[in-house]
Amino acid sequence: MTEREFIPVRIAVLTVSDTRKLEDDKSGDTLVKRLQAAGHMLADRAIIRDEREQVADKLREWVASDAVDVVISTGGTGLTGRDITVEAHRDVYEKEIEAFGTLFTMISFPKIGTAVTQSRACAGVAGGTYLFALPGSPGACKDGWDDILVHQLDYRKGPCNFVEIMPRLEEHKQRSKS
Repeated sequence: MTEREFIPVRIAVLTVSDTRKLEDDKSGDTLVKRLQAAGHMLADRAIIRDEREQVADKLREWVASDAVDVVISTGGTGLTGRDITVEAHRDVYEKEIEAFGTLFTMISFPKIGTAVTQSRACAGVAGGTYLFALPGSPGACKDGWDDILVHQLDYRKGPCNFVEIMPRLEEHKQRSKS
């Protein structure tokens, strides 16, 4: 079997925080460095306050853009009253990828123990765009990228990956000609 060629994807990075600025966004920086080192393209980057509608609006904007294939957000996945990222993501999802959160929990448990119960990492698909929500720490971003996303966003990885099914994400919109 011939090896597949790498297909770079266009990834937008969203930091959800009431306090972070570009200069001190270590988690966003971690994701940008990793996605670029893997050969992907940074499509856009933004920092948005923990406001559900603002986060959902930014996600919808990127979903509607032909320049974005994937969105990775960091921050706002905890349990406090200002942590609204998961809810904002779910406002946008057409389908949730439940196994992403489960796998993130499995990967995090050996590193942070039962504290992983406070993480609500999640993922879904909307408008043919993948949306991933990671916790706000650089360590969590490293875990999410290094142990899950770098593999699932690599067309060469088997037995299956997110990139190979991208063309089929919106096949439900195609009408039967019969």
